Amino acid sequence: MTERRRLLNLGYRMLGSVQDAEDVVQETYARWYALSEAEQEAINAPLAWLTRVASRICLDHLASARVRRERYTGEWLPEPVRSGATWTSADGEGGDDPADRITLDESVSMGMLVVLDSITPAERVAFVLHDVFGMPFTEIAETVGRTPAACRQLAASARRRIAHRRPRRAEAPEHRRVVSAFREACETGDLAALVSLLDPGVESRSDGGGKVRSALRPIVGRDKVARFFLGLMRKEPGMEVVEDGVNGAPALTVRIAGTTMAALTMDVRDGLITDLWLVVNPDKLHAWAEEAPTEAPTESPTEAPTEAPVGAGDTADGP
Repeated sequence: MTERRRLLNLGYRMLGSVQDAEDVVQETYARWYALSEAEQEAINAPLAWLTRVASRICLDHLASARVRRERYTGEWLPEPVRSGATWTSADGEGGDDPADRITLDESVSMGMLVVLDSITPAERVAFVLHDVFGMPFTEIAETVGRTPAACRQLAASARRRIAHRRPRRAEAPEHRRVVSAFREACETGDLAALVSLLDPGVESRSDGGGKVRSALRPIVGRDKVARFFLGLMRKEPGMEVVEDGVNGAPALTVRIAGTTMAALTMDVRDGLITDLWLVVNPDKLHAWAEEAPTEAPTESPTEAPTEAPVGAGDTADGP
């Protein structure tokens, strides 16, 4: 189980999807059990072997992922994992973390995973293996098929690009305060308060995956973003906004009749929200599936009319 947990953690950081990570783990063990007993006994460090094989499978997956993303409807965002409920606008709920298989830290924050998805597959593999899992470059070289020196350069390049895209984020107390204020402004419909929480260049991205309607392109600017979220709240009066923990940081989830329909994560810097990531694709909300009632509602809170919500301008469309 320790080996499996390590491989799952590795796969999630590589691919940004729990389901894909589980497939990688299954394929890795399938290859292990395909070995003869003598071949297995000849492997001095089984965990190192499993890690190397899983990394190669992830590298192959990443190489083909960009082709699949071109056919994806709208923005593609990583699958959120739940890191424990903290507070809810309804009666206190909480409960065990259904995603406790993933060890949560900065390397699985939504912002980090989004940035990791923008670098090359080789850079991502080298960075995750070295900077997150502490593997030496000599072993990483066997995985990516390059020299140790080249792998060192890949990790350094990834590190620079991540540092450029990921300035120091807010500490947890400040992050939680801003998340709470955002929830309250949405629930009360206070446009001025909501705008005051947003950075002038804030960007909001939504992932509906073609399953439900969502903004197909980023919404940019504090006024447009504020009006977009208030428009969603007005469209569904029964919506409940819940403060939760997602990918190791304070965040929000959206429920209708007890069913979680969306996960909203955000980056906070200098007291202002700079990025928002709204996942409404039901295929990516497995971490909250156990909460769903027997009869789930058929609509998503972000289903929108053919035209974009008020204030979203021409940056948001229905699929």
